Amino acid sequence: MEGVACTWMLLSMCLLGYLIIYVEANEAEVLGNFLKSRLSKKSSPAVHSWAWLNEKTGNSPNYIQPQDGSMEADRIGALPGQPNGVDFNHYSGYVTVDSKAGRALFYYFAESPDNSSTNPLVLWLNGGPGCSSLIGAMTELGPFRINNDGKTLFRNDYAWNNVANVIFLESPAGVGFSYSNTSSDYHHIGDKSTAKDAYTFLVNWLERFPQYKTRDFYITGESYAGHYVPQLAYTILLNNKNANQTLINLKGIAVGNGWIDDRTGYLGQYDYLWTHALNSDETNKGIHTYCHHFNDKDPNECDDFQSKSSAEQGDIDGYNIYAPLCPLDFSSSIKSSYDSVNSFDPCSDYYMISYLNRAEVQTALHVGVAKWHKCSYSIFGWTDSPASILPIIKNLMASGLRVWLYSGDVDSVVPITSTRYAINELKLPLKTAWRAWSTHNQVGGYVEEYEGLTLVTVRDAGHLVPSYQPARSLTMISSFLQGLLPPP
Repeated sequence: MEGVACTWMLLSMCLLGYLIIYVEANEAEVLGNFLKSRLSKKSSPAVHSWAWLNEKTGNSPNYIQPQDGSMEADRIGALPGQPNGVDFNHYSGYVTVDSKAGRALFYYFAESPDNSSTNPLVLWLNGGPGCSSLIGAMTELGPFRINNDGKTLFRNDYAWNNVANVIFLESPAGVGFSYSNTSSDYHHIGDKSTAKDAYTFLVNWLERFPQYKTRDFYITGESYAGHYVPQLAYTILLNNKNANQTLINLKGIAVGNGWIDDRTGYLGQYDYLWTHALNSDETNKGIHTYCHHFNDKDPNECDDFQSKSSAEQGDIDGYNIYAPLCPLDFSSSIKSSYDSVNSFDPCSDYYMISYLNRAEVQTALHVGVAKWHKCSYSIFGWTDSPASILPIIKNLMASGLRVWLYSGDVDSVVPITSTRYAINELKLPLKTAWRAWSTHNQVGGYVEEYEGLTLVTVRDAGHLVPSYQPARSLTMISSFLQGLLPPP
């Protein structure tokens, strides 16, 4: 299959505490490498500080930037290989977030086939840090999936644009098709700058699509978006207080299998591996003995047992511990029939890479000829990444926003145990006891409602929840947008 051979390359190195990545990797690999590099810089206060949340915005800067694009210019006539009967408008293009630096973020936007004028507006962010949200658009919750020929599309019957108008944003600059004409921008990337640029994107995007300015708005995402989503929400709340800023009608956030707290994240990972028969008693005991619950650790012994943990798991897909791997010879053994959205193909990433690197696809998406990668960027020290996002989540809860944490229950990368341990840190009063919820007359997962926060699990879903369980994920997000618990 054309355009695929080179995608097996994974180039990464860790040098003097700086992580430099040019990868064709997934969110799990990027997150793992990032966290390892961050631990090596543990003494840096910027790594664990979240004090920037209390910084004042100064003279209330004007985030409106000169733009080259327009709504009509961004309209997609048709994507190459799209099926017949596409009954919704979709758009893509660039929004400038810093005209002086020449920094622009790429987006893909799919309106609802029905009720687009009244359905809410949803922003989707993939994690990494630094992985493209076109992963979400093309393999998870977007309106199309890519056939195994890497050239044609089929409809996702359970796409989230059935119930919302959905923006997929590639962020920060350097990710996917997003770029900067100032190379130093790639050397100064972090949580704070990512949130600021995403906010600037939204303000300018709403100028381009003014019909959405007063629409109910929600932010969703997965993995390292456990940082991105709450931080962007907080940035919006801060700027909504400034009279001269665009008021964004933010109503809530939903984070899937999100990395939100280092200590509980690590602890939940290793407890999940042990309780799911992927690690030995000896290794589990060693991690609990020498890693000191990741508040602090004995570097040598802890690292040794973490390495043993990886080795003991064998060659499995951490995204879904029960799923098959994509075979190395998949290009020579592709099925002649097209796939169904109800049967997730473990090789779908490679179909996506092939499709998005086709010249005619890039032309249809209004981008210049470019090499697109899932997670492709350079980091010379991610400048800030707090050890815990829980203080931000507490602030969002206090503001009255709807806050949902959802979790596929067969993910070992950021497992349900990590999410539950993090929620336990908040010590919230219970509002609705743990119960099953259903879709299509089967248990879709479980839900527990606290004062200010809701936990939802999605049964038999991996790290990319909408990929593995599209129908269940649509039921879940529909309930979230309606302000209801998933149906019993």
